[in-house]
Amino acid sequence: MDGGCAGVTPPLTVVVLSPTDPMSRGQLRRMAQLARDQGLTVRWQEARGGRGSLVRTLRELARPLRSAERVIIGDPFSRYVQLLLTLFAPRHLTVVDDGTATMEFAAQLGRGERLVRWHRKGSLGPRELVLAPVTSLARRKLAPTRGRTVEIFTSLPVEAPPGVTVTENTYAWTRDTFGPPKLTGGADLVGTSLVETGVVDADHYARVVNELARAHGATRYFAHRRESAEKLHRIAVETGLQVVRPDLPLELIARRGPIGRTVVSFPSTVVHTLPLALAGTGVKVAVIEIAPEWLRATASPRAQGFLSGVAGTAAHEVDRLTARAASPADRLEFG
Repeated sequence: MDGGCAGVTPPLTVVVLSPTDPMSRGQLRRMAQLARDQGLTVRWQEARGGRGSLVRTLRELARPLRSAERVIIGDPFSRYVQLLLTLFAPRHLTVVDDGTATMEFAAQLGRGERLVRWHRKGSLGPRELVLAPVTSLARRKLAPTRGRTVEIFTSLPVEAPPGVTVTENTYAWTRDTFGPPKLTGGADLVGTSLVETGVVDADHYARVVNELARAHGATRYFAHRRESAEKLHRIAVETGLQVVRPDLPLELIARRGPIGRTVVSFPSTVVHTLPLALAGTGVKVAVIEIAPEWLRATASPRAQGFLSGVAGTAAHEVDRLTARAASPADRLEFG
């Protein structure tokens, strides 16, 4: 919702469909408080809280959703959001998301395809088969019609599907509200959940992180909220990096500081958002490109092309790092 908080005139109600993951819940609790500080009303819904929680959530949200002139959603791939859209179709819909999946969402919507996250395999599992009718109907509800407008609010480079308006998120609210940050002398690494989503091999990922830390003199590793505790423990032991579990999105953490003069990231949303959030601070952002041999056999066939697209479309001021094999065979050099 960055950039949309400043100057918002109530009433505006933010509904949080709380996840079960503790790290995601913690970040959302902090963001909910920031929204309240901006004068917004926040409803915390335990939609995933066990038997009966979904039905209770639908019942409690029915009236405000039916009466809402505009509905703003954060994740069009969420099954819960898709279910709500099939029941309560708004006249004006805005998708607010700076996650890399937004690029895939816009492309799939434009091609009229079913909505599938980029790292998913092509075949449908039992759960997906059951939910396929909901997903199909939700895709139609996410498309513009004569009686419905659709907008995408994002900082990512997306091509607007026919009839969809794309509004750029410039991170003006973040820059106006926080910082400028104090800069440390070294570098910081930004973690990714590519191992957890089955895209990159865990051993290879650990070796790359170790080499990146040595090459750039990094001292901290900012963990993605979905990274496993086991993997983070291994990184801390093998690399000596201080693993940081941010309690706010990294854009806010970096803007508040302290932050390294160089931030190195794997292909992810931060190679698009951090240059905006840190504009004028002197911080250099770099992205390490994913080579085909890094991918697991179980990775989605679309993974390599999608990750290359994320890195290739990063802001022009972002450095692009490539890894090449060196001697010994398992050592990487970056250039």
